[in-house]
Amino acid sequence: MQKRWLQVVGSTMLVVALAACSSNSGSTDSSTSSSSASSGGKTKIVYWTPDRHDAEFMQSKVDEFNKTNKDNIEVDMNVMGDNYPQAVDIAFASKQAPDVLQIDDFETYVKKGYLTPINDYMSDEMKQTFKDVIIDHKNEIDGKIYTLPNTGQTWRLIYNEDLFKQAGISAPPKTLDEMVQDAKKITDMGKAQGIYGFASPLKGVSGFGRPANTVGPAGVTTGVDGYNYVTGEFDFSMYKDIALAMRQMMTDGSMLPGVESLDIDPLRAQFAQGKIGMYFNHSGEPGVYKDQFPTQVKWAAAPPPTKDGKVVGAVQVIGGSYIGISADSPNKDAAWKFMNYVYSTDLQTKYYENGYGVSLIPTVLEHATKPTIPGIAGFLPRKYDALYPANPLSATESQVEGPKWTEDFVKYVLTGGDVDGIINDLNTRYNAALKQARDSGLTTIKADPSFSSAKLEGKLSKDE
Repeated sequence: MQKRWLQVVGSTMLVVALAACSSNSGSTDSSTSSSSASSGGKTKIVYWTPDRHDAEFMQSKVDEFNKTNKDNIEVDMNVMGDNYPQAVDIAFASKQAPDVLQIDDFETYVKKGYLTPINDYMSDEMKQTFKDVIIDHKNEIDGKIYTLPNTGQTWRLIYNEDLFKQAGISAPPKTLDEMVQDAKKITDMGKAQGIYGFASPLKGVSGFGRPANTVGPAGVTTGVDGYNYVTGEFDFSMYKDIALAMRQMMTDGSMLPGVESLDIDPLRAQFAQGKIGMYFNHSGEPGVYKDQFPTQVKWAAAPPPTKDGKVVGAVQVIGGSYIGISADSPNKDAAWKFMNYVYSTDLQTKYYENGYGVSLIPTVLEHATKPTIPGIAGFLPRKYDALYPANPLSATESQVEGPKWTEDFVKYVLTGGDVDGIINDLNTRYNAALKQARDSGLTTIKADPSFSSAKLEGKLSKDE
């Protein structure tokens, strides 16, 4: 599989240089984003995705579509880099947007006019299939549906069972204090061999966001993403306990050296080599260790530890938005035929059964067999896993002044400081920005005094 690379060069203006290679034939094409009819009479559709964990599987399905569709449609799939949100903005600004794209920020994409409503494309059967999983501000706005769910990412503590056993640890930690202690035990046991107890990809802001949004919402009933649904304001104190725990592991020397320059894929490579005891991530990992970083390590996924060892709220399942059709596509009908193919029960069943994600599609869950690839059992939905309502984080961050919450917490984990002062400053800045976003109409989400994330439990699964 060949990939396209997007380079953004900035001075007083952004200049986009887009170069592409054909995914299948090896021939070059000067256009990376707008669809066109080739000399052979095919309608070319460009599809952008930032997902790497399922790239091999999805490329095989794109190849299958290209070979079997009867409408002379040829899809060119591009796996984008970590700058995906910026790449999308630049592509639309320069009139080079893909025809079909994965939706990174649903509400913002709709407000910017990037997406095409699909209500009129959907059959009655399709509308019936998805009626119970379409969420306001994640799939539709003002009755217009732009995207459908496919899978949800369940989030867990991922741990190396072999290293736990070697360090004399009988079970994964249930409390954050146990996690800190276990990380130190593993490091003390294996440091001479380059083995450390914990890691997170702190080169980017997700290095704090991944563990924070796995642990934080489990320990409170008020919200996620730093947003308190009950008060309708931001309260980043939900992340204090995980911030303190990560800072302690850094101070103890239990963190893998170099985490400040570590991306997620190099972290996965180190874990696959048996060098890391624990980290936090999502249900895409079984596919990663099956295809991208094959490993002999015996590993598993556990519920997130909390301050007192109890899950009182709900662990966020990230899902809802998936792919949509560009409003700028000149071939929307062809784009829909590909989108409809991606959402087909057959493809989505294979996706789920191969362990690339936990399906949110009722017909898939009804008929599919549970995936059996190593590690997937710990990611299957539990009672405490839940889809949260949309919140105004993205709209707020478009207005916030100063560093984002994840940036401030990453800095704290790496260098220390006054965590209460950081939280108070974030609350002040984010709530000021939230007021601006509401006043300017960027979000209409308001407080819900009756909200409790405990009420969300059990809707995806009754399993304890």
